[in-house]
Parts: sequence; structure tokens; C-alpha cells
Amino acid sequence: MFSEVLQPRFSDTDALGHINNTVFAVWFEGARQGVFKIFTPELNLQQWPLIIASIKLDYHAQTQYGEEVEVRTYISRIGGSSFDVYQEAWQDGVKTVSGTAVMVQFDYVANTAKPLSVEQKRLLNQHLLSV
Repeated sequence: MFSEVLQPRFSDTDALGHINNTVFAVWFEGARQGVFKIFTPELNLQQWPLIIASIKLDYHAQTQYGEEVEVRTYISRIGGSSFDVYQEAWQDGVKTVSGTAVMVQFDYVANTAKPLSVEQKRLLNQHLLSV
């Protein structure tokens, strides 16, 4: 598991005073950096090997401004060329949001999916969600 603690900004709130639902896609993307480094340790955009096939978010409770949020990042499925990144946002011991991003290792020149290597699968397995 990767873990990152965030301090919500005032600009992350909406008219109702809680964290806007659109913010979580951005927070979750930022918290996937550990996963990204498995594929490109220097985070070199000229050699970027990943593409997103799907993102799904579920909201369980309101997330409030002024209190830290922990984003937990796991791998929940490993396929041939793709894998699922499962993430949760926690505030004060409550899971407020969860989501899954389906990521594909992608060859942008050939415009096709590229199989995950044995080493990439091994590294992804180190962060596998245990249920």
C-alpha cells in the first residue's frame, strides 16, 4: 500500500462547505505516483508507459475542509497488460471515498497495449490489496 496525507485547501470546497466531488479524481491521480514509478522511476513524460482505461469513484461520506485526508493506494487486480489501482480517502477514521482506476501499459508509438513484465507484476504484487 502507498499512503499520502493531504491537507485540503479552501479552494477544494464547494458551496456546501465540504470537499467537492471533482477533487478526488485529482487527489487520487496524485497519490498514484508510487505506482507510476514502478513503470518510469524518473517520471519521464517522454517515456510515459501508461494510459487510463476507466475511473470509477464511490462517495461514502462527506469530506470536510480543515482536517487532513489520508489517501491509501493499492493494486486490486493484475492482468496481462492492465491492472486496477484501488484507492480510498480517509478522514478521522472514516472512509469517505473509494475508487478504482484501470490502467494499461501502453505503447504510444504502436498505439496498442503492451504486456506487463514479470518484474512489473512482482512490484505491483507488493501493493496488492488483501481482502
